[in-house]
Amino acid sequence: SFRFSLGDARRPLHETAILVEDIVHTQLINLLQQAAEVSQMRGARVISAEDLLFLMRKDKKKLRRLLKYMFFRDYKSKIVKGIEEDDLLEDKFSNNTNKRQKLAQDFLNSIDQTGELLAMFEDDEIDDVKQERMERAERQTRTMDSVQYAEFCESRQLSFSKKASKFRDWLDCSSMEIKPNAVAMEILAYLAYETVAQLVDLALLVKQDMAPKAGDPFSHAISATFIQYHNSTEPHLLGQSTGVKTSLDSPENTPPPTPTPPASAGQQHLGKTPSGALGNGGIGQDSTKSKQRKRKKSTAACGMEAQSDAIQPSHIREAIRRYGHKIGPLSPFT
Repeated sequence: SFRFSLGDARRPLHETAILVEDIVHTQLINLLQQAAEVSQMRGARVISAEDLLFLMRKDKKKLRRLLKYMFFRDYKSKIVKGIEEDDLLEDKFSNNTNKRQKLAQDFLNSIDQTGELLAMFEDDEIDDVKQERMERAERQTRTMDSVQYAEFCESRQLSFSKKASKFRDWLDCSSMEIKPNAVAMEILAYLAYETVAQLVDLALLVKQDMAPKAGDPFSHAISATFIQYHNSTEPHLLGQSTGVKTSLDSPENTPPPTPTPPASAGQQHLGKTPSGALGNGGIGQDSTKSKQRKRKKSTAACGMEAQSDAIQPSHIREAIRRYGHKIGPLSPFT
């Protein structure tokens, strides 16, 4: 999974992958339906790059990122065809060598009335989102060994565009009356990757908010309602100062506007207790069985550590909730 290269754990959760796939698929199908409507209005027989650019015209940041992607796709095509390095830097908007860039420029020129869209072709402003992802990737690699780093580099090379036929089948384009052309499929594959990346960005923020913070004055507080409700079922939790165990998949486990006992600390504490108990071997056992037991203990500990570091489905759901939440002047009071 290329979510590893985007900031997720080395072994992402399968449940999270299924949820992310469902979200990305839904988003792309909705985008295709809107693009088909735009294509019909202008009398075209296929969904082309112009239809997708038209739908993204109001989101300047994402449109600027897409235009850069289209430029580098042209750049890659020229390298594959074996054009000399001196020619790569000449004539940036040439009809022959930059077909994707020229297509986007001509279309945006036809709908641009203020000059804001065309100005993005000359804009060299740093993309804060891309910069943050690069810095995150750099922090990830600091503690990796050679095997982990090789796996990380392989994950960074994965994309939806490498399996174009499977990607088209996944979108079920054959059942559509108006189908996307080749350039439109490239853009859709890019947008699919960007959607996954943005989900990971938001989920990591949610994960960070759910993590216990040192110095939190409410970290040791337990409400009277919790004590009354859990007194008979989980009395061993009441004396713990590390937090409260809650279900990560429950809708109630989303960061509320006021500080409450963190959920993750209790889970990590409870998750480590069984692994410690597995290491108590008998005195009369031989050394071979003892070594096997230690290896199993280490494997289990690594597995639980990976599970705790991985993005959970609840993080994705909360990220979607926050992304769709309407922010207004009275939002701090709601």
